[in-house]
Amino acid sequence: MKRRNFIFDIFSISLMSSLSTRLKAKNFNFTPMVRSISTWKTTEANLKAGLLLDKGIDGLTAAVEGVAVEEENPKNTTVGFGGAPDRTGKVTLDACVMNHLGDCGAVVAVENIVNVARLAKDVMEKTPHVMLAGKGAHDFAISEGYKQTDLLTEKSKEDWKKWLESEQYKPIINIENHDTIGMLCLDKNKNISGACTTSGLAYKMRGRVGDSPIIGSGLFIDNKVGGAVATGLGEEVLKTVGSFLVVELMRQGKSPHEACEAAVKRIVSSNSQENKFQVAYIAMNKDGDVGSYSIEPGFTYMDYFKGENKEKITESAF
Repeated sequence: MKRRNFIFDIFSISLMSSLSTRLKAKNFNFTPMVRSISTWKTTEANLKAGLLLDKGIDGLTAAVEGVAVEEENPKNTTVGFGGAPDRTGKVTLDACVMNHLGDCGAVVAVENIVNVARLAKDVMEKTPHVMLAGKGAHDFAISEGYKQTDLLTEKSKEDWKKWLESEQYKPIINIENHDTIGMLCLDKNKNISGACTTSGLAYKMRGRVGDSPIIGSGLFIDNKVGGAVATGLGEEVLKTVGSFLVVELMRQGKSPHEACEAAVKRIVSSNSQENKFQVAYIAMNKDGDVGSYSIEPGFTYMDYFKGENKEKITESAF
């Protein structure tokens, strides 16, 4: 990854329900209307996307290049290089993208390719298809010049071997198994695009695919209304086509926050409170208003707006 050629100050403030980490670039002319938001504390990824938007880059490119920061981060065990493997020790990646025109692309169960969001964009732009899977997706990547990379780091391998001692899978509420980075970008032309990329749940069954690469579940954009992305236990998001639901609720007049809350509570209403797991949504409407909601407390998201990159705490159902 290239070093940024700007200098930024880091300081924190507390304001209402948000924990704000401001990363404001000096001597940088920001564009007032652009905005990027991303799931979890993906600070550098969201900052990169926001700065690209400020430079006039389109929303889809900004989102894909933004999430690439986490895809290339070996310390992130839920995305890209260094992602936790499945139960057999294989790291498989899923991703999807969607632009303001309604075009979309996705890849599932991809091995040995790091930047799968970029690959999903290539599927959208260079093939007649929406989704490629497994070896087909891998072969397409190689034909497009992607390099093969062993995605299993020593740390991920050690953790997997430790897991093998008990072989018990229990969803972790927040950190370490949240399983995705989703990002929405509003560019200078007021167009919304997004990307979602993941290595999936740690120690999943071989072949498992969650919501992240599924258009309408992990990500959905309607440029007349807005966009949404999901994170958390993908099986539950899939059951309600969650991101599509959030956008449809915004179409009916709800704010991004209200739409996310309603979508989360629909999941909660069909599950026992004793069956704890995390699902969270973030959303942005056509006016650039943003919102989020989660089942369990502790979910945060990043918000780049007017040259500042803030971490925000989300309201939760419990």
